[in-house]
Amino acid sequence: MNKIKSIVVAGLALTAGLMSCDSGDKRRTPGHIYAPDMTYSRAYDAYTSNPNFEDGLTSRPPVAGSIARGHELPDHLTEGDTNAYKTFNSQLRFDENELAEGKRLFNIYCAICHGMNLDGQGPLFNSGKFASMPANLKDAKYLHMPSGQIYAAIKYGKNMMGSYASQLDGKQRWMVIAYIKKVQSENGGDAYTYAAAPAAAAEVAPAAPAAEAAHH
Repeated sequence: MNKIKSIVVAGLALTAGLMSCDSGDKRRTPGHIYAPDMTYSRAYDAYTSNPNFEDGLTSRPPVAGSIARGHELPDHLTEGDTNAYKTFNSQLRFDENELAEGKRLFNIYCAICHGMNLDGQGPLFNSGKFASMPANLKDAKYLHMPSGQIYAAIKYGKNMMGSYASQLDGKQRWMVIAYIKKVQSENGGDAYTYAAAPAAAAEVAPAAPAAEAAHH
Protein backbone atom coordinates (compact mmCIF):
# COMPACT_ATOMS: atom_id res chain seq x y z
CA MET A 1 0.00 0.00 0.00
CA ASN A 2 2.79 2.40 0.91
CA LYS A 3 4.45 1.58 -2.39
CA ILE A 4 1.27 2.46 -4.31
CA LYS A 5 0.92 5.72 -2.40
CA SER A 6 4.48 6.63 -3.20
CA ILE A 7 3.92 5.98 -6.91
CA VAL A 8 0.74 8.10 -6.88
CA VAL A 9 2.45 10.98 -5.06
CA ALA A 10 5.40 10.84 -7.43
CA GLY A 11 3.05 10.84 -10.42
CA LEU A 12 1.15 13.86 -9.11
CA ALA A 13 4.38 15.72 -8.43
CA LEU A 14 5.66 14.96 -11.92
CA THR A 15 2.38 16.12 -13.48
CA ALA A 16 2.41 19.36 -11.49
CA GLY A 17 6.00 19.96 -12.50
CA LEU A 18 5.25 19.44 -16.21
CA MET A 19 2.19 21.69 -16.03
CA SER A 20 4.21 24.46 -14.39
CA CYS A 21 6.62 24.42 -17.36
CA ASP A 22 3.82 25.28 -19.85
CA SER A 23 3.23 29.05 -19.66
CA GLY A 24 1.45 29.32 -23.02
CA ASP A 25 2.81 31.71 -25.67
CA LYS A 26 4.46 34.04 -23.17
CA ARG A 27 7.68 33.15 -21.47
CA ARG A 28 8.16 35.38 -18.45
CA THR A 29 11.46 33.89 -17.33
CA PRO A 30 13.57 33.04 -20.37
CA GLY A 31 16.59 32.34 -18.24
CA HIS A 32 19.95 34.04 -18.53
CA ILE A 33 20.22 36.63 -21.32
CA TYR A 34 23.56 37.65 -22.79
CA ALA A 35 22.38 41.09 -23.98
CA PRO A 36 19.16 41.97 -22.16
CA ASP A 37 18.98 45.44 -23.72
CA MET A 38 18.53 43.77 -27.12
CA THR A 39 15.82 41.44 -25.85
CA TYR A 40 14.01 44.13 -23.92
CA SER A 41 14.88 47.20 -25.98
CA ARG A 42 12.90 50.33 -25.21
CA ALA A 43 11.06 51.83 -28.16
CA TYR A 44 10.60 55.59 -28.43
CA ASP A 45 7.67 57.04 -30.35
CA ALA A 46 8.32 59.79 -32.88
CA TYR A 47 8.22 63.33 -31.45
CA THR A 48 8.73 62.09 -27.87
CA SER A 49 11.62 62.96 -25.59
CA ASN A 50 14.66 60.72 -25.80
CA PRO A 51 17.49 60.78 -23.23
CA ASN A 52 19.90 59.14 -25.70
CA PHE A 53 20.41 62.39 -27.63
CA GLU A 54 21.66 65.73 -26.42
CA ASP A 55 18.65 67.60 -27.80
CA GLY A 56 16.25 65.07 -26.27
CA LEU A 57 14.43 64.43 -29.54
CA THR A 58 13.59 60.98 -30.88
CA SER A 59 12.94 62.10 -34.48
CA ARG A 60 16.32 62.80 -36.03
CA PRO A 61 16.96 65.28 -38.86
CA PRO A 62 18.56 63.93 -42.06
CA VAL A 63 22.33 63.99 -42.27
CA ALA A 64 23.55 67.38 -43.44
CA GLY A 65 23.97 67.43 -47.20
CA SER A 66 21.89 64.31 -47.83
CA ILE A 67 19.77 64.29 -50.98
CA ALA A 68 16.47 62.46 -51.33
CA ARG A 69 16.50 59.55 -53.77
CA GLY A 70 15.70 60.71 -57.29
CA HIS A 71 16.63 64.32 -56.57
CA GLU A 72 19.62 66.42 -57.57
CA LEU A 73 21.77 68.74 -55.53
CA PRO A 74 20.08 72.15 -55.12
CA ASP A 75 21.16 74.55 -57.84
CA HIS A 76 23.52 77.33 -56.83
CA LEU A 77 22.19 79.95 -59.24
CA THR A 78 21.36 83.42 -58.06
CA GLU A 79 19.41 85.91 -60.13
CA GLY A 80 21.65 87.91 -62.42
CA ASP A 81 24.70 85.63 -62.10
CA THR A 82 25.19 85.29 -65.84
CA ASN A 83 28.60 83.62 -65.60
CA ALA A 84 27.15 80.81 -63.48
CA TYR A 85 24.28 80.37 -65.95
CA LYS A 86 26.65 79.65 -68.82
CA THR A 87 28.39 76.77 -67.05
CA PHE A 88 25.46 75.33 -65.10
CA ASN A 89 24.21 71.93 -66.26
CA SER A 90 22.57 68.74 -65.01
CA GLN A 91 23.63 65.13 -64.62
CA LEU A 92 20.05 64.00 -65.18
CA ARG A 93 19.40 61.88 -68.25
CA PHE A 94 15.97 61.08 -69.64
CA ASP A 95 14.36 58.15 -71.39
CA GLU A 96 11.70 58.45 -74.09
CA ASN A 97 8.82 58.65 -71.61
CA GLU A 98 10.49 61.46 -69.65
CA LEU A 99 11.32 63.29 -72.88
CA ALA A 100 7.65 63.01 -73.86
CA GLU A 101 6.76 64.47 -70.46
CA GLY A 102 9.15 67.34 -71.13
CA LYS A 103 7.32 68.00 -74.40
CA ARG A 104 3.97 67.90 -72.60
CA LEU A 105 5.17 70.40 -70.00
CA PHE A 106 6.60 72.65 -72.72
CA ASN A 107 3.26 72.66 -74.53
CA ILE A 108 1.47 73.56 -71.30
CA TYR A 109 3.72 76.35 -70.01
CA CYS A 110 5.90 77.50 -72.92
CA ALA A 111 4.12 76.92 -76.22
CA ILE A 112 1.56 79.68 -75.62
CA CYS A 113 4.41 82.14 -76.31
CA HIS A 114 7.18 80.16 -78.00
CA GLY A 115 4.85 78.06 -80.14
CA MET A 116 4.41 74.29 -80.24
CA ASN A 117 7.08 74.23 -82.97
CA LEU A 118 9.48 76.33 -80.85
CA ASP A 119 9.42 79.00 -83.58
CA GLY A 120 8.07 81.89 -81.50
CA GLN A 121 4.69 81.69 -83.21
CA GLY A 122 2.63 81.01 -80.12
CA PRO A 123 -1.08 81.87 -79.82
CA LEU A 124 -0.40 85.02 -77.77
CA PHE A 125 1.91 86.48 -80.42
CA ASN A 126 -0.36 85.49 -83.27
CA SER A 127 -3.25 87.17 -81.50
CA GLY A 128 -1.47 90.52 -81.85
CA LYS A 129 -1.19 91.07 -78.08
CA PHE A 130 2.64 91.16 -78.16
CA ALA A 131 4.51 94.00 -79.82
CA SER A 132 7.55 91.78 -80.36
CA MET A 133 7.86 88.10 -81.14
CA PRO A 134 8.86 85.75 -78.29
CA ALA A 135 12.14 83.89 -78.67
CA ASN A 136 12.33 81.63 -81.68
CA LEU A 137 14.19 78.71 -80.14
CA LYS A 138 15.15 77.45 -83.60
CA ASP A 139 16.87 80.71 -84.48
CA ALA A 140 20.69 80.76 -84.61
CA LYS A 141 20.72 83.08 -81.60
CA TYR A 142 19.24 80.31 -79.41
CA LEU A 143 20.36 77.07 -81.09
CA HIS A 144 23.64 77.01 -79.16
CA MET A 145 22.47 78.77 -76.00
CA PRO A 146 23.87 76.99 -72.89
CA SER A 147 21.33 74.90 -71.07
CA GLY A 148 22.04 76.81 -67.85
CA GLN A 149 20.88 80.06 -69.42
CA ILE A 150 17.59 78.43 -70.40
CA TYR A 151 17.29 77.05 -66.87
CA ALA A 152 17.85 80.51 -65.39
CA ALA A 153 15.20 81.98 -67.69
CA ILE A 154 12.70 79.37 -66.50
CA LYS A 155 13.61 79.91 -62.84
CA TYR A 156 13.85 83.71 -62.76
CA GLY A 157 12.17 84.87 -65.96
CA LYS A 158 13.71 86.97 -68.71
CA ASN A 159 12.56 90.26 -70.21
CA MET A 160 8.76 90.00 -70.59
CA MET A 161 8.79 86.32 -69.61
CA GLY A 162 7.90 85.72 -65.98
CA SER A 163 9.34 83.10 -63.65
CA TYR A 164 8.04 79.55 -63.88
CA ALA A 165 9.80 78.36 -60.72
CA SER A 166 6.48 77.73 -58.98
CA GLN A 167 5.06 75.77 -61.92
CA LEU A 168 8.06 73.55 -62.67
CA ASP A 169 10.30 71.89 -60.10
CA GLY A 170 14.00 71.30 -60.74
CA LYS A 171 13.64 68.00 -62.55
CA GLN A 172 10.72 69.22 -64.64
CA ARG A 173 12.76 72.24 -65.78
CA TRP A 174 15.48 69.92 -67.03
CA MET A 175 12.94 67.72 -68.76
CA VAL A 176 11.66 70.77 -70.65
CA ILE A 177 15.23 71.80 -71.47
CA ALA A 178 16.02 68.27 -72.68
CA TYR A 179 13.04 68.47 -75.03
CA ILE A 180 14.14 71.89 -76.32
CA LYS A 181 17.69 70.66 -76.85
CA LYS A 182 16.41 67.55 -78.64
CA VAL A 183 14.44 69.69 -81.10
CA GLN A 184 17.34 72.11 -81.50
CA SER A 185 19.74 69.24 -82.23
CA GLU A 186 17.47 68.26 -85.13
CA ASN A 187 17.53 71.82 -86.48
CA GLY A 188 21.23 72.62 -86.56
CA GLY A 189 21.86 72.88 -82.82
CA ASP A 190 24.39 71.09 -80.64
CA ALA A 191 24.38 67.31 -80.32
CA TYR A 192 21.73 66.03 -77.92
CA THR A 193 23.33 64.92 -74.64
CA TYR A 194 20.40 64.26 -72.29
CA ALA A 195 19.47 60.77 -73.49
CA ALA A 196 19.46 58.05 -70.84
CA ALA A 197 21.83 55.15 -71.44
CA PRO A 198 19.98 52.13 -72.88
CA ALA A 199 19.35 49.33 -70.43
CA ALA A 200 21.84 46.50 -70.77
CA ALA A 201 20.28 43.46 -72.42
CA ALA A 202 20.35 40.29 -70.36
CA GLU A 203 22.90 37.84 -71.66
CA VAL A 204 21.42 34.42 -72.34
CA ALA A 205 23.84 31.52 -72.64
CA PRO A 206 23.21 29.42 -75.78
CA ALA A 207 21.70 26.02 -75.11
CA ALA A 208 24.08 23.08 -75.50
CA PRO A 209 23.34 20.73 -78.41
CA ALA A 210 21.32 17.69 -77.41
CA ALA A 211 24.11 15.30 -78.41
CA GLU A 212 26.66 17.20 -76.33
CA ALA A 213 24.30 17.36 -73.38
CA ALA A 214 23.69 13.62 -73.60
CA HIS A 215 27.45 12.99 -73.82
CA HIS A 216 28.01 14.90 -70.58
